[in-house]
Amino acid sequence: MGGAEAATAAEDQPPVGLVLAAEDRLRALLAATQSVVQPLDLPIVLRRIARAAADLVDAEYGALGVIAPDRHGLEQFVYVGMTDAEAVRIGHLPEGHGLLGALITDPASIALPEISSDPRAVGFPPHHPPMHSFLGVPVRVHGEVFGNLYLTNRRHGKFTDEDTALVEALATTAGFVIANARLFAQARAREEWMTAAVELSAALLSTPRAAALDLLATRVHQVAGADRVAVLLVADDDGFLQVAAARGSDEESLRGALLAEADTFAGAVIRDALPRVAEDRSGPAADPLVVRAAGAAGPAMAIPLRSQTRLWGIVAVARAPGAAAFTPADVTAAAELGARASLALDLAHAREGQERALLADERARIARDLHDHVIQQLFGAGLTVRAVAGALEPGPAADRLDAAVGELDDAIAQIRTAIFALSARDADTLRHRVIDVVAGLSSHMSRPPTVRFRGPIDHAVGGRRSEDVVAAARELLSNAVRHADADRISVEVTARNGWLTVHVADDGDGMGTRTRRSGLQNLQDRAQRHGGDLHVESSRAGTSVRWCIPMTASETSAG
Repeated sequence: MGGAEAATAAEDQPPVGLVLAAEDRLRALLAATQSVVQPLDLPIVLRRIARAAADLVDAEYGALGVIAPDRHGLEQFVYVGMTDAEAVRIGHLPEGHGLLGALITDPASIALPEISSDPRAVGFPPHHPPMHSFLGVPVRVHGEVFGNLYLTNRRHGKFTDEDTALVEALATTAGFVIANARLFAQARAREEWMTAAVELSAALLSTPRAAALDLLATRVHQVAGADRVAVLLVADDDGFLQVAAARGSDEESLRGALLAEADTFAGAVIRDALPRVAEDRSGPAADPLVVRAAGAAGPAMAIPLRSQTRLWGIVAVARAPGAAAFTPADVTAAAELGARASLALDLAHAREGQERALLADERARIARDLHDHVIQQLFGAGLTVRAVAGALEPGPAADRLDAAVGELDDAIAQIRTAIFALSARDADTLRHRVIDVVAGLSSHMSRPPTVRFRGPIDHAVGGRRSEDVVAAARELLSNAVRHADADRISVEVTARNGWLTVHVADDGDGMGTRTRRSGLQNLQDRAQRHGGDLHVESSRAGTSVRWCIPMTASETSAG
């Protein structure tokens, strides 16, 4: 080769500095790629991608915006370069408007030397740090735009074509990494749902239904990453759902609430027993099953508790606004759990039926023994004591014997009440259910409460009203047990003169605690819903609470 040819070849070669710089940038791209392919946890992956992109092009700020499923705005916004304190001062994170929205509607890379010079820019909110140069690159997963990388404030000059090419290369790798992380997250979620389904199936078969439904709400709350979960059972009255268990935000006010099917998105599940996802991001304005904040509603889904024989109810699951939407995989996994839980409820219901039959036989035997032996002995003892009292001169001794006779008569009356309940063929009568409530809470007391029934209790009310009567008895008695510090508690249910009254009295220390008083508000609401009321008398000597509702004309005539 001649001297002239050698000189020409040397001129065609790039300067050594440019070659070294290109090698450095390729090494930086390789390092960035390695940093994002290592983790499999999706939130960590997203932050690593944003960090790697910012470092790759020497940008002061970087972010990865995840596009919402409906393709309107951003579902997540993962940022780097800005402190949490700065983000708090700004307020809500970007939602995908203006220049950020342009990348959503037209997913093509955008490089700008000055953001404010672009007509699509909409400015920044107060307390936002100043930003000038801008580079936006879409991130695709399996050909579909997953989100966009946003980079601002290149430290040395504006973003170049080379910067765009490097970030686009990183975005391609990031797409594969995100796809793998999604698969890993889905597999882990399926495993968690399956584990929860197995645990719940066993629990529903071995624990009382109320405790099992509480466990159902708890496990779904954990597995779904939910902010609110409610288990609703089909109520006796058509068109209503009863919240049997709740976990998360507002769980206290939700538990025991009666909701009209028309007032919640989950009510549609009753019609066809198919899972539902709340599609309207604004959400039903008054839907208590949806989490709302600042006028926005979070994602929610409802799955049926349906077996081959019956529809038990619904499990409603909700997340806060801004949280990830429920995917088809989430709905499928939750529906499978619901199907398993429904089958377990069927089996538990059948077992409870067998246990009720055995319990009815045992109750009948106890009732016969009480009637044939115990009452007769008490009655005989009462006659003897009365005869002795009649032979004494008036005075303290005779008064004590008269008081003893009164206590024996009272004991006989209570035993007769128990015999009536024990002898009933239907274990679901109102009288039986109140006795079961008392029995369930008696273990928390030093002595069992006294229970009296007056009037045709089992024919006094029906349907939703009977549910509220049992709930009133449970709440009033548990309120006294937990807060009154009482030695004696009495429960009396009366059906008389067109009114049904639940009266609970105790000799405790009165209604001094706010907790105890606040627990009565729900009962007052229940009573007023039926045209009744709640009356409270309290002093240092004890508390007397009467919960009253009117009986309907048919119920009055039945009595």
